[in-house]
Amino acid sequence: MRIIIFANGNLPNLEKARALIRPDDFILCADGGTRHALALGLTPNVIVGDMDSLPSNFNLSTFYGEVILFPKDKNETDLELAINHALTLHPDEILILAALGGRIDQSLANVALLSSLQLATFNIKLTDGVEEIFFCWHQAQIKGRNGDIVSLIPWQGEVTGVFTENLRWHLHHETLYPDKTRGISNEMTSDVATVSITSGFLLITHITGN
Repeated sequence: MRIIIFANGNLPNLEKARALIRPDDFILCADGGTRHALALGLTPNVIVGDMDSLPSNFNLSTFYGEVILFPKDKNETDLELAINHALTLHPDEILILAALGGRIDQSLANVALLSSLQLATFNIKLTDGVEEIFFCWHQAQIKGRNGDIVSLIPWQGEVTGVFTENLRWHLHHETLYPDKTRGISNEMTSDVATVSITSGFLLITHITGN
């Protein structure tokens, strides 16, 4: 099973987001993320959150899916609660849409959520059809097009043994440091690139081509 989680950030291109959706995807909305599902003509299977940012044209009383309600005064964001619920369903893959844009604190927090060791064995990404963000724990594959921009960002400390294939500027068992920009704005030279590391957490951002 693949779960699509809609967060309450921005979707810069609805058609590119629509192209990510499969007919058998399980649709999970983090409160205000419901607006994006509705804009794409999708009916959520589950809505999670405190329900303080649902779109005004959405009538919760006539919604036949599952609603998991939390109090407004809580320690987690609606997206964190949505991810936690998604994990209980044991999916093969999780795509989180609309987790970026708007408030920078929310965007940074959403990226940070992916760094949880609990998610290390899951195939989970932030994506919107234009940009995707995920962590490399040991090895990662990037699927795109020749010329796509890929950045490798050390997270929480240095990352050692960085080895890349099919990126324009090849890294050969090198160390990337969090206070340096060595890994920014590399380019794919094929439709598939690979990255492997020896230790550390490596954040990968991939800006897709047209």
